[in-house]
Amino acid sequence: MAGNTPGTPSVLRAMNDRAALDLLLEHGPLSRTRIGKLTGLSKPTASQLLARLEAAGLVVATGTAAGRPGPNAQLYAVNASAAHVAGLDVNSHRIVAAVADVTGGTVGEFELRTPGRRADSVVRQVTEALDGAVADAGLTRADLHRVVIGTPGAFDPNTGRLRYASHLPGWHSPALLDELAALLPMPVEYENDVNLVAVAEQRSGAARGHDDFVLLWNEEGLGAALVINGRLHRGFTGGAGEVGFLPVPGAPLVRQVAKANAGGFQELAGAQVLARLARELGIEDAPGSGTHQEIGAALVGRAVEAVEDGEADGPYGRLLDRFATGLATGLASLVAVLDPEIVVLSGELFSRGGEPLRARVAAELAELAASRPRLLAGDVTHRPVLRGALESALATTRDEVFDTSR
Repeated sequence: MAGNTPGTPSVLRAMNDRAALDLLLEHGPLSRTRIGKLTGLSKPTASQLLARLEAAGLVVATGTAAGRPGPNAQLYAVNASAAHVAGLDVNSHRIVAAVADVTGGTVGEFELRTPGRRADSVVRQVTEALDGAVADAGLTRADLHRVVIGTPGAFDPNTGRLRYASHLPGWHSPALLDELAALLPMPVEYENDVNLVAVAEQRSGAARGHDDFVLLWNEEGLGAALVINGRLHRGFTGGAGEVGFLPVPGAPLVRQVAKANAGGFQELAGAQVLARLARELGIEDAPGSGTHQEIGAALVGRAVEAVEDGEADGPYGRLLDRFATGLATGLASLVAVLDPEIVVLSGELFSRGGEPLRARVAAELAELAASRPRLLAGDVTHRPVLRGALESALATTRDEVFDTSR
């Protein structure tokens, strides 16, 4: 709102406009009377507000409210086509892209498998995945206001190079971000994938309403997102939360972790340890093939079934106990430094572990940490990285599009 004096009519109108738009996003279609009550505005002022937003293309009339005495009230909703954003979720096997309208509804999606792709084809992969989602939405690239791309690791703000993700071929070229910027006509932002899961959980999941929390992610890799005073803490190089590299008791000390792309916590409680634990416990029906994530998820799922069938003292029950101890060991270090209000457990291994795993990690953490944060299961389980990318893009885009002071 540059150029306006706080408290002037134009600023107050813009504040009321934004408040009304946020209410429409939260509650769905509302009548003029309902908007007036929720905002505290008089009926004439609410009418002027709606007329102004309708003229600006930000709201549309959408039916009437029936079932009350007297004439049916006209309902208004945010104009979904006022803006569109895209999000991309990138890992070493595929890129998933989605397009959302300004209300947050997904209107297009596309998945591009990338196993064995040449490292020099990253720009082509990104644009192909994005164009697939845009086409599925019936739009063009020019219709997008912003794109957010989620990747493992983080782009160093000082060099532009991707760090902490050596397993992502082709994404480490110092010219990559410039090449993508030259091809894509809209602003493009990059964020760590686990950070985006935290954004999704903070906006619409288990961390909603919490300003201080840690999100622990366990899927293809082990990582964390740190939210302090409501904001993501990224660190100097973007590496805050790369807890897979964290030295922990119970795991060998890993040196030159950047080359190994692993560290103590990853070796103690990452997906790859579950097959080893199964062998040590004499489990003979463990999956014989698949990625670490696939094998680990299958073993955790079987362990939960065994516990629920009353076999907590059997080999699968002991596997779940040992896995929980490893997870709590690393979490204890995070809790000692950050003292978060809550810890959100997210990723496929936690989803498959459910309440039996969550309860075991909580019990172990209570023995290892001085503070007692609440451990919550993540609520956003369908493509959480992609959802976080869309939410991140929407937050900035709404600030721009909904600003009626300009």
